[in-house]
Amino acid sequence: MYVNDLTYARESVVTVWELVRALVAYLDAAATTRVAPQVAEVVLHWMREDFGNAGSRTHEYGARAKKAVARARESLARTLAARPDELIFTSGATESNNIAILGLVPHGEKHNRRHIISSAIEHKAVLEPLEHLEAQGFEIDLIKPGPSGRVSAAAVRERLRPDTLLVSLMHVNNETGVIQPVAELAEHLRTTSTFFHVDAAQGFGKLPDDLRGPIDLISFSGHKVGAPKGVGGLLVRRRGRDTVPLTPLMYGGGQERKLRPGTLPVPLIMGLSKAVELFESERDKWLAEAEDFRTRLLAELDRTRFHLHGDQDHVIPHIINLSFDGVDAEALILQLKNSVAIATGSACTSASYTPSHVLAAMGLPEAEASNGLRLSWFPDQANELDIEDFVSTIRDYQAGVA
Repeated sequence: MYVNDLTYARESVVTVWELVRALVAYLDAAATTRVAPQVAEVVLHWMREDFGNAGSRTHEYGARAKKAVARARESLARTLAARPDELIFTSGATESNNIAILGLVPHGEKHNRRHIISSAIEHKAVLEPLEHLEAQGFEIDLIKPGPSGRVSAAAVRERLRPDTLLVSLMHVNNETGVIQPVAELAEHLRTTSTFFHVDAAQGFGKLPDDLRGPIDLISFSGHKVGAPKGVGGLLVRRRGRDTVPLTPLMYGGGQERKLRPGTLPVPLIMGLSKAVELFESERDKWLAEAEDFRTRLLAELDRTRFHLHGDQDHVIPHIINLSFDGVDAEALILQLKNSVAIATGSACTSASYTPSHVLAAMGLPEAEASNGLRLSWFPDQANELDIEDFVSTIRDYQAGVA
């Protein structure tokens, strides 16, 4: 009897969750995305059928895994106009950022180059390694972008010095969706001895042309484009015959050019490759549908009183950051939780209830910086939202608290 009751309870929980999922539209794609069925099938295949270790040389299971990883590496490198041996697999952008930034420290110390330029709107996965380096005696120069949320390429160039080791600038801001001038900067920095790192977590796969230029180091995560969580990459692009002088942060095994030792997660790598393949095949359609949803959403939002944050002439189409006059963002999220999944900002910091460091760095008033809402979507899930009802709820709530 107990076993039957427990089984019924488990089935009931699943049923309730499925009901909730059907009712709640998902507008937090900048945090993570849903894995496509085709991707899940690939991952499961490499878990259950071809489950070999890519480092095993003595049997067919290992050989098949090694060949599959090589194909995936070649395919993914091609999307960045790079060579396969310039791409290493990691657990995602956070690990890649740490390898790129902290891995340059010995080179900087050896050559007395301890100046690093970045921006005040970077993800914590960049800002916190930089804080660590500052405590070690490096000079960290963080540029504030102003209300546009877009760092000026000229502002970066003006701060370059003979001892500048690195410029680290994100591709697309994860809270505002504002696109940074990484392609423009890449061309200039390639003529200097300063290395250029780009955190491309939000733009990877979506705006590939920006990342095909001479950027030395590119970090990305798979789960922003429909791949499983826990896999991503770091592109380490050569300068002619020269390789970026990175020192590994971990040791033990020598995998991934000795920069990321450990057994390769073959199922996740194959899932990443499949997800990017699918996304590339539908990118133009995806961009058009994301822009169409944005247009319809903003048109309907005109029935409310709101402020958009960031330069809307330089934004990726699937992210909006805004605040509503007189409305507490956290309270509004609670009001909407039964109909839509949204967030105040980065999933890594949204639990802190503190003003967004991104919006604060843009110089926005505290009332706006403390109440920014990020709406981000993949079109297939966003279209599940009844925009008119969504906006009506916001308008009614806004009228009620006014």
